[in-house]
Amino acid sequence: MQVSKQAAYEALLDLDSAKDWMQGLVRIERLDSGPLAVGSEWKETRKMFGTQATEHFEVVELDEPDKVVFRCDGTKGTTGKGEYLFTYLLTSGQDQTKITLHGEISGLTGFAKLFGKMIAGTFKKACAKDLDALKNFLEN
Repeated sequence: MQVSKQAAYEALLDLDSAKDWMQGLVRIERLDSGPLAVGSEWKETRKMFGTQATEHFEVVELDEPDKVVFRCDGTKGTTGKGEYLFTYLLTSGQDQTKITLHGEISGLTGFAKLFGKMIAGTFKKACAKDLDALKNFLEN
């Protein structure tokens, strides 16, 4: 994307502007105050597949401006199980920034594990659409 790495990093941590680019976002409820830092938590409600789902997120690692790691504790949200890690790696060169997202799902068993494997492609597409929307938001 045609923005600085610092601007992209800050955008990932700006929950207030998420409503301007995050698809299906209904609301974000901060569970603390101030700038996002390691340990900051929020609840994020999105409309997905025709229904609303609320999940509990926490910042687990920040390495400004290179890396952001969010954890979603499925046991505290609509999902009811699992742990989801979202690692955003930011690299730059020639006045461009590249964001690479690595997702990891653990703690699913039985049917939930099977269902998770079945919808992994859909989940990847949704994450890619979010990154595209963030890119469009930052560049415009």
